Amino acid sequence: MAVHPYSPAGLDLPGYVPQRLSQLEIVGPYLGTSLFVLLAVWLLSGRCSRLSKVDRLLMCWWAFTGLTHLVVEGSFVFTPDFFSKENPSYFDESMKEYSKGDSRYVARDTATVTVEAITVLLEGPGSLLAFYAIASRKSYSHILQFTVCLGQLYGCIVYFATAYLDGFNFWASPFYFWAYFVGANSSWVVIPLLIARRSWKKICAAIHQTEKLSLTFCWR
Repeated sequence: MAVHPYSPAGLDLPGYVPQRLSQLEIVGPYLGTSLFVLLAVWLLSGRCSRLSKVDRLLMCWWAFTGLTHLVVEGSFVFTPDFFSKENPSYFDESMKEYSKGDSRYVARDTATVTVEAITVLLEGPGSLLAFYAIASRKSYSHILQFTVCLGQLYGCIVYFATAYLDGFNFWASPFYFWAYFVGANSSWVVIPLLIARRSWKKICAAIHQTEKLSLTFCWR
């Protein structure tokens, strides 16, 4: 059996097949594709004059995060043998690379798989629905965005908390800890917090306005 690069060194990975793609060959296409999605959404949304710049930025985020949940994380959830495949796909290789920052992925840790499955099945479609809701100016847009953001934040809390409780020793080196475990996940903490705060204010303002109108009609 090939020696794996993950931590802890004694991690048992039956049938492990060494990674074939380099870090650059994995991270490069991911960043390039992500930038393409963001740019395409930004340019296409610019054709609609009724959308503000904030709306367009939110659409970029929801398209990016939705596709990430469904495609990248979905490949992890539904490919339990990704680390032992003789002919691995790009996504199999990407999960091998990411596991250097969190070996719970390659080890198929139960809590990690569960959180990712919920993310794929609920937050992935929810993110794309939020994209549609903003573009179509649906009345449920802010409620949906707030709900999906709470789901993402809850997933991050469970993700980091279980890592701490299980020993906090799942990265191959400090570089992978900061680049993958912290850096790659920080966007799903900071951005959902900002969006949830904005949507909360919008919801409260709408309810307050409705209550004012109700009081006005009551006094007539």
